[in-house]
Amino acid sequence: MIYLDNAASTPVHEEVVKEMLPFFTEYYGNPSSIHRLGRNAHKAVEEARKNIAKLINADPEEVLITSGGTESNNMSLYGIAHTSKKNHIITSSIEHDAILEPCKRLEKEGFSVTYLPVDHFGLVNPQDLEKEISNNTALVSIMFVNNEVGTIQPIREIADICQEKGVIFHTDAIQAVGKVPIDVKELKIDLLSIASHKIHGPKGVGALYIRKGVKIEPFVLGGGQEKGLRSGTENVASIVGFGKACQLAKANFEKNTGHLQSLRDSLVSKIMKEIPHVTLNGHPTKRVPSNAHFTFFGVNGEDLIIKLDENGIAASTGSACSVKVQKASHVLRAMGFNHEQITGSLRLTVGLNNTEEEISKTTDILKQVLQELRKVSPFKEKYSFGS
Repeated sequence: MIYLDNAASTPVHEEVVKEMLPFFTEYYGNPSSIHRLGRNAHKAVEEARKNIAKLINADPEEVLITSGGTESNNMSLYGIAHTSKKNHIITSSIEHDAILEPCKRLEKEGFSVTYLPVDHFGLVNPQDLEKEISNNTALVSIMFVNNEVGTIQPIREIADICQEKGVIFHTDAIQAVGKVPIDVKELKIDLLSIASHKIHGPKGVGALYIRKGVKIEPFVLGGGQEKGLRSGTENVASIVGFGKACQLAKANFEKNTGHLQSLRDSLVSKIMKEIPHVTLNGHPTKRVPSNAHFTFFGVNGEDLIIKLDENGIAASTGSACSVKVQKASHVLRAMGFNHEQITGSLRLTVGLNNTEEEISKTTDILKQVLQELRKVSPFKEKYSFGS
């Protein structure tokens, strides 16, 4: 199988697995217990927290361990909304559903939410944000990298505006961490969400960076773990694996991003050169190094994924979190794409395990599959397929 759906999830690194295994069988204590096994587990969690913090240049005490990116996003929105006396939130129209769905619920609770538009590349205009911020704005949440088209937002400029206006700024950096340089102090970020399984760590664990001085309301109560902000016995093995994945991502950052960009650029070049009636979506340069998002005209993206899967290639049309709900991409719709552009879309995201040979093979298979689908396409005459 050629796996080109790394934006959905990445294979767990073998060193991460090795690091995790003893915490299933040997160091199995509860981190809250005061005996030796408990103390060893607690120490392992804190070491992992340090490695997570180092990846984004945060202080360890600013890192809250969560069950993943969705919880981190939800905690940011609800945590600030229910702490603040203000009731206005600003986000973008292309956020992940882990932001948009909580915003909808907050609207039902009486909050006002502004959804900023984006341009054809998927970029937010910071001037639009500046115009929308008011004295009643409690939080701005703009994603660092879009999960579908890979566009990188002007985070520093957005953060500067928020700081100047005295508004808390959160960014969903789940698709960015480990792929673009992130220094939360330099970027002036208040809250930042991370997911382990996007950087070759295990699923079901993530983190929320909370800058010192930012107060949020907890919504998981119980034993008071994680400084009372997230109660529940820690998932030690996964946290340890997450920490190791962050350590590896930091140590190999230049090598990894260089590899990803080389493969991505090769994939884009081959497809654009060898396949007709195709466009590359998202910003041409301001994009994460692993993402290539296309529209192949005259075909349905779902059909394309099925045919690619039959030929040994794993791909997607967009977010894996909502792929079972058959609906047009709200991201592409917000970018001004028409129905045909949206339905023919395909996301190919390369990972550390991919090779140049796989890229060439993928292009060949994609050409073959497209020829088959376009022969029976209702748009056959429009594009002169098969002539």
